[in-house]
Amino acid sequence: MNLTFHGAAGEVTGSCYLLEAAGSRVLIECGLIQGSAKDEARNHEPFPFDPASIDAVILSHSHIDHSGRIPYLIKSGYSGPVYSHRASVDLCEIMLRDSGFIQEKDAEWENRKRERKGLDLVEPLYTAKDAEAAITSFKPLDYESPQKILSNIELCLHDAGHILGSSIVELNVTENGITKKLVFSGDLGQSGIPILRDPTIIKSADILLLESTYGDRCHKDQRETYLEIEDVFSEANSKSGIILIPAFAVGRTQEILYLFAKHYEEWGLGRWKIFLDSPLAIRATEVYEKHHRIYDKEAAAFYGKAGFKDLLPNLRYTRTSEESMQLNRIHSGAIIIAGSGMCTGGRIKHHLKHNAWRNHAHVMMVGYQAHGTTGRALVDGASEITLWGETIRVAAQVHTIGGLSAHGDQHDLLAWLEHFENSPQIYLVHGETETLSKFKSKIEDNFTHKVTIAEPGMSVNY
Repeated sequence: MNLTFHGAAGEVTGSCYLLEAAGSRVLIECGLIQGSAKDEARNHEPFPFDPASIDAVILSHSHIDHSGRIPYLIKSGYSGPVYSHRASVDLCEIMLRDSGFIQEKDAEWENRKRERKGLDLVEPLYTAKDAEAAITSFKPLDYESPQKILSNIELCLHDAGHILGSSIVELNVTENGITKKLVFSGDLGQSGIPILRDPTIIKSADILLLESTYGDRCHKDQRETYLEIEDVFSEANSKSGIILIPAFAVGRTQEILYLFAKHYEEWGLGRWKIFLDSPLAIRATEVYEKHHRIYDKEAAAFYGKAGFKDLLPNLRYTRTSEESMQLNRIHSGAIIIAGSGMCTGGRIKHHLKHNAWRNHAHVMMVGYQAHGTTGRALVDGASEITLWGETIRVAAQVHTIGGLSAHGDQHDLLAWLEHFENSPQIYLVHGETETLSKFKSKIEDNFTHKVTIAEPGMSVNY
């Protein structure tokens, strides 16, 4: 068995791992690289393997840093199946189409500049039509339903508790008459977060690929986090302010809406107009409502068969560009949830342009912000941000709400590891360099597991 790390090794984006055994080649994840312009330019590089030689693709969940290059993989010659949980398939249907649309618009914008300079034009990584075609290759699976995907490989998905449909990937791989178990954690969620079940306990593995996003720190207590959110509402209301919430369309948006419904009276939300200003997030919310059967017990009891809008009487969906532009005329009494979560695109950039320079505006950061993004600049206290080449003064109050992460923190990751009854060979992935080093030391202090930090292009035999 050979395993090669082609992405999310030494960084938290572009997940991609190639497993080879007994003539079978399986790609685990095929994510888009996100971050700075230099980072994103890497997406256009050819794959370091022949896409046509891959027998199967396995996707842990729908987030674009895990799924976003699948249409490009197919465009480059891959013709096999893509296995994922059925909720992830539904989410990918909207997310990959949206990603393709963005790729087209980015190429169109770049080509306008190139034409004026007499330079060669560029092609989009893939189009919305490419994404739609790619979805036909997806094969939906359920949790805890083992399936033989190749003659020597059996796949089983377990709930990872990260976003709807997120999975821990378990592969039983047979080579030369010997079967080894490879487990990929996917992105593991926090225990006790709204809507989702806690990550499934896995008790054994020979090889474990473990995400490490927050392996060097612990999140704030959830109750403390909720008090911080309440304080933001109180402060903004007392100054007749407006609140902007950049939120990932899948996962974070639905968690925010759930918390708003649950704490509606406590947080005084009846005094606000709440806008969900993201067509992608609206469609993702509808997918969440469709798959209510995989909610945790508390959320299932709270919602029943009701939708998010049923429990938030002042929530309005703004689907069109015209409706979104009208929000820029509102300077007080509104909460606007919009993408993208790192402020790198989407409607939140327009709202920042119209409000970041206002003293009574508030920006509530509720998710991870990668280096090189506008969101990271805001979190780091930048006095200015640049949007479409224009410098915007930041006078708004920026609030970083750290306890809402969809990723488990160091405590969650170690607690999940405690249940392994053997000592698997661990490869740490999906983490930044300093985080990986600290997490490796922490695991070695607490367990007897052998731990290796995965590096880009590293290939290991087992």
